[in-house]
Amino acid sequence: MNESTHRKVAFLGGGKMGEALVSGLIRSGGRNPDEIMVTNRREERARELAETYGVAATLDNAEAVHWADVLVLMAKPQDMEILLSQIREHVTPRDLVITFAAGVRTSFVEKHLPDDVPVVRVMSNVPVMVDEAMSVISPGSHAGDEHLVVAEELLGFVGKVLRLKERHQDAVTATSGSGPAYFFLLAEAMIEACILLGLSRDVATELIIQTMLGSAKMLRDTGKHPVELREMVTSPGGTTIAAIRHLEEAGVRAAFLNAIDAARQRSLELAQGGDDDDD
Repeated sequence: MNESTHRKVAFLGGGKMGEALVSGLIRSGGRNPDEIMVTNRREERARELAETYGVAATLDNAEAVHWADVLVLMAKPQDMEILLSQIREHVTPRDLVITFAAGVRTSFVEKHLPDDVPVVRVMSNVPVMVDEAMSVISPGSHAGDEHLVVAEELLGFVGKVLRLKERHQDAVTATSGSGPAYFFLLAEAMIEACILLGLSRDVATELIIQTMLGSAKMLRDTGKHPVELREMVTSPGGTTIAAIRHLEEAGVRAAFLNAIDAARQRSLELAQGGDDDDD
């Protein structure tokens, strides 16, 4: 697979995540609109995507498969088997299949496609909408380094990309996949605390969002351990250590550990196509 054979990308499913990827690819110059096709079950939605981004849109998944070199499966996990049945006879080993469905393993996708089709599994997260996604890719049994490079190239336009073995994907789902929700919950709680202390909601929101953004940039740009940065803010006998003590007494750290472990367990329960399904 060379540079000229993986330019045409079809997104099978035009939901929020698929639209965010299309938008990011075009905005960054990663792909031209005439190199992208999007499918949708609703004609109105397909027309909306075509008009907004200048891409080709169709209701026919088979048409998109014939047209494209890279097939990005954006169906919900419960709809994946139906989608695979629709495209099975049209996919060949020359195609690259990239699946975004949470919990759906490469073995499940491979089992419903012809032999030797390369499949790459992705777990990404909602900051893809602002080009700050964290995406983790894992190869199926027929995907080689050249296929991972294509997936990295596409996803690199909308955030950071890591390669991990597929057995880690449930942990990734529970951490970076679900992670934005944990931050949003924390932001919500901190904003409510500001209001409790007499600040207006507008002021509270601006204070907390900028505080979270600045803190995240410090973590990324300084390369320091979170403990080091926390200690920079925590002076002896001060206000921060008083707050930290209450958080520790409330078991916040343990609550996060337990919550993330519960999310991983749920990911395992929802998984389709485990090792037992391999031929």
